[in-house]
Amino acid sequence: MRWLIALLALAGIVVAFMARKEHYRTEGESPCSINERWDCGAVNKSRFATIGGVFDKLTNRSAIPLDDTKPRFETIRKILVADVGIAGYLLIGLLAFMRRWRLLAAAAVLALAFSCYLAYIEKYILEKWCIYCVISLGMITAITLLSLIAVGMDWRRSRRSQAEIAA
Repeated sequence: MRWLIALLALAGIVVAFMARKEHYRTEGESPCSINERWDCGAVNKSRFATIGGVFDKLTNRSAIPLDDTKPRFETIRKILVADVGIAGYLLIGLLAFMRRWRLLAAAAVLALAFSCYLAYIEKYILEKWCIYCVISLGMITAITLLSLIAVGMDWRRSRRSQAEIAA
C-alpha cells in the first residue's frame, strides 16, 4: 500500500511541477490550451494561482487593499498553489513510507478538501479548467481513498493482535 501511495505522490509532484512551470511560462500559447473551457495558462496565471488569491476569495476580501497599507503576510500570499501541492505530495509520500497511516489520512483529507475548493474556483469563478489540476484532483482522491483503507487495515490488524494477546 505504501508503495502505491508513494508512487501516486511522486506522480503528483510531477504534475504540480508542470503546473508551476506553466505559471512561469512567458512565450507562446499554453501547450494545454485545448479550447475556451480547458486552458492551463489562464488558470495558472490567474490571481488564484497564489495562496493570497485563493484565501482572498475564501474570506471574501479584496486582493488589492483599498488604502496604501501593505497586506499582511505578503510573502506567504505570493506562494504558488503549485508549490503548496509539491510540498503536500512530498509530505504524503514521506508519511506513506513511514507507515503513519492516521497522519497520512488526515493530510490526504485536508489536501482533498483544498483541491475540491480549487476545482470550485475553476468551475464557477474562472470558468476554465486546468488539466494538471484535474489530474491532481484525481490523484489526491485516490491517495485519500487508499490512506483511509490503510487506516482501516491497520486498525483491524491491531485489533486482531490485541485479541491474540488476550487469548
